[in-house]
Amino acid sequence: MSVDSSLRDHFERGLDAPICLTWELTYACNLSCAHCLSASGRRDPRELSTTRALAFIDEVADIGVFYLNVGGGEPMIRRDFFDLLERAIDRHVGVKFSTNGTRVDAAAAARLASMDYLDIQVSLDGADAATNDRLRGAGSYAAARRAMEHLADADFGAFKISVVVTHENATQLDRFAAIADHYGAQLRLTRLRPSGRGVDAWADLHPTREQNRALYHWLVDHPTVLTGDSFFHLAPLGQPLAGLNLCGAGRIVCLVDPVGDVYACPFVIHDRFRAGSILDRGFADLWRTSELFGAMREPGHAGACGECGAYDACRGGCLAAKFFTGLELDDPDPECVLGHGEVALATRVAIGPRPSPDHSRRRTSMPLYQALG
Repeated sequence: MSVDSSLRDHFERGLDAPICLTWELTYACNLSCAHCLSASGRRDPRELSTTRALAFIDEVADIGVFYLNVGGGEPMIRRDFFDLLERAIDRHVGVKFSTNGTRVDAAAAARLASMDYLDIQVSLDGADAATNDRLRGAGSYAAARRAMEHLADADFGAFKISVVVTHENATQLDRFAAIADHYGAQLRLTRLRPSGRGVDAWADLHPTREQNRALYHWLVDHPTVLTGDSFFHLAPLGQPLAGLNLCGAGRIVCLVDPVGDVYACPFVIHDRFRAGSILDRGFADLWRTSELFGAMREPGHAGACGECGAYDACRGGCLAAKFFTGLELDDPDPECVLGHGEVALATRVAIGPRPSPDHSRRRTSMPLYQALG
């Protein structure tokens, strides 16, 4: 069910603590996905120590953060991964973590299944190995399916299968749903953002306007599929999808990266949207008093979307999608389903900025996305 406008207006002004705090535990990753939001691959030598990471968990528990959305990189690469999970659970902070599945063997699955307040998302970007592995690397589909088998065998419960919708897999939604049903899992679809390595892959990978229209109607027909508010830019097509249907950046969500830097949104890891470091001020102080977050909580302006009757439905779309494609923040979303974004892209004055940190492993061959043909 969509949230009424009065509650949405309240959330736009910001909360005392984020509902969901995304925490990238590490930039280390054993895959090199073409659309990785954080451009992960190599560990940053400044990565938070175990002691500092545990203290951070205590701080977010004290201010009432509802749950941590843990990612990376591949979070299970950190040797203290289970120690951090257990501290959060002991402090009654829920944890949802995303994994490529390569570290989820039978023993790990059994240990995860024994924990409370824990949710798992296994990433899968193709309903078959050919589609998935072009984006995520050879063998990644088989690894993800093995992880799902282990979680099912361990009676973990309804884990999530997380799919980034692309031009390549937008026609496979029914097949993804069938895979989820096979494991008793929940399907979660998210939007492809031009963030991290996705800046370079977005033009080739983002769904067409026709595919976005089909996606909207598919989601309406499958209301139990989770979206995490990824697709509120599709709202002009009809009834709003379930969720807040707003950009929560700096209002109800934010991101802490592996070295303790705080950004307004998981999809805008760029100096322009960096609020500061938990090592300097502490998270609670940054969340409540940073100038960046204060500015983002001011009432927004419709900008170029002011004359569009659909603005109240889509709120202008995704900040990150606009920023990294070179649009102004008050321009239409580049994937506006009414076509206004395509006009804005055709008249933009500059190519989008590069993400600030890049921890990609050095490639010796053609990037995967260039082989999509």
